[in-house]
Amino acid sequence: MTADVLLNHAQTIIDLTHPLVPGQVPACAGHPCYNASLALSLANGDFANVHTLTLGTHTGTHIDAPYHFFPDGTTVDRLDLSLLSAAPAVVADLRTKGSRGCIVWDDLADAAEEINRRRARVLLLCTGWSRNWNTPKYNQHPFLDADAARCLMDLGVRVIGLDTMSPDKVTDEEETADVHRVFLGSGGIIVENLNRLDVLVDSGWRNITVSLLPLNLGGCDGSPIRAVAWDGTQ
Repeated sequence: MTADVLLNHAQTIIDLTHPLVPGQVPACAGHPCYNASLALSLANGDFANVHTLTLGTHTGTHIDAPYHFFPDGTTVDRLDLSLLSAAPAVVADLRTKGSRGCIVWDDLADAAEEINRRRARVLLLCTGWSRNWNTPKYNQHPFLDADAARCLMDLGVRVIGLDTMSPDKVTDEEETADVHRVFLGSGGIIVENLNRLDVLVDSGWRNITVSLLPLNLGGCDGSPIRAVAWDGTQ
């Protein structure tokens, strides 16, 4: 059994979360860099081991709430948890997209059919880009077309998750935010920096179910999450 696939007596769970390791977690410009250090240590004679954490609301695998871009948007502690807990999900296989390739509506045709079949409100976009985690190539990921994001909202999707740092195009010169504004501006939720979506695609599961729960951070714009998936077939 590996760390990314956890076997329970009843079901297999796929961990979709990047591990947080000091010095190995990419951060956008201006965002806090992750660190964990011992504040108390058994080795030093203290009562217990206790760590001090340094992180931001967008550290590692995390969720964006509407408040991230809109001052009157929903904060992360007020999100509809029914969208994020044991939620039916569809995963789109987009691994043929290259560096900074644009994901358009036609690329999502099969996923759209599956969304309708399952009445899913969560769509995961698998680009395979998590393989470039913590490398200079990570910000050269494929991105979602803003019109496609609008079509997803019209379809009833309320959560999009990606194995990239953003659903928008990112270059060394700038980071666009068109999809953020379209999706968050309509009350949607974005999950970024997912991991092992390729394992999820290759699982062959027909009834993917996910948990994407944030911390209950009062008044905040986002939160790190522990994202997991399992086969919801009864």
